[in-house]
Amino acid sequence: MADATAALLFPKHPVHPLRGYIYIACSAVFWGMSASLGRAAFTGRLVPASNIAAIDPLILSQARTTFSFLLVGLGLLFIRGPRALRLPWSDFAKLLLLGLLGVAASNYFYYLAIQRTNVATAIIVQYTAPIWVLLYTLARRIEKPTVSKLVSVVLAIGGIALVIGLFGQGKLHLDQMGVAAALIAAFSFAYYNVGGHYLLARYDRWMVLLYTTWAASLFWICVNPPQRIAAAHYSPGAWCFLFAFSVLSVLIPFTFYFAGLQHLQPTKAIIASCLEPVFTVVIAAVALREVVRPLQAMGMVMVLASILVVQRSTTDVVCSSVDPVD
Repeated sequence: MADATAALLFPKHPVHPLRGYIYIACSAVFWGMSASLGRAAFTGRLVPASNIAAIDPLILSQARTTFSFLLVGLGLLFIRGPRALRLPWSDFAKLLLLGLLGVAASNYFYYLAIQRTNVATAIIVQYTAPIWVLLYTLARRIEKPTVSKLVSVVLAIGGIALVIGLFGQGKLHLDQMGVAAALIAAFSFAYYNVGGHYLLARYDRWMVLLYTTWAASLFWICVNPPQRIAAAHYSPGAWCFLFAFSVLSVLIPFTFYFAGLQHLQPTKAIIASCLEPVFTVVIAAVALREVVRPLQAMGMVMVLASILVVQRSTTDVVCSSVDPVD
């Protein structure tokens, strides 16, 4: 009886792990681009005369989710109509929490960490998230403990530390507020991996993206009302940057990431997302001609190895439909 109920509540979708890894890798490319773009904006190196450097992390987080919500919402209204966007109240509440504690919190605290420290510090602390996801899924018996998962987590985090130059270069800036913000971002990142995986068993990624960005947008309006934004007098160039940044850092990568979560368990998805700092370094090397050091190259190999190791574990699912808020 329980199995029949679970089958009705959580219908099986065709699962293609390779496709899931490709989707996650695509999201990592765009997140890697946006991390460097956000840092360039904060330091005034992007367009010096555009007032972009004055953009606060709160405005950045608010604009990127709000613009993304408007684009997705208008698109779904036009294609599906308003009736197709209705949800049961229980699922609406879960999506609301995912938008607030997952999307809004991870976005804001990550970019606050970048502003207070640097990209390296923000990434290495945020990417302790695979540890928290693994511990949660083991504690809730969502996944079985396996050697491959433990090894992959160690490889991924160690590889990131090498990629960002933690060893031998002294690039880790331990500002207390910045590190605390990055740690909160890590917990939020872990939460929307687990919560997103559960909700994507019931709804397609566009519905999840719509309601999570809607919840985050409402939260930011309460925290930072429109009159305060208007009082900042951002230039047209700054608004163009915010719109483009929302597409590159939220709309496109979250679409890919949620698509990947439909095909991968949370632990595998979040380990695959560790490609983000790898792509950040590679993009900087190609576009900005920055040198990739031997230790960084070794770190990239370790991150790739972690994905290969965890991918080999294909029969360790106990229950992929456990509600994370139960």
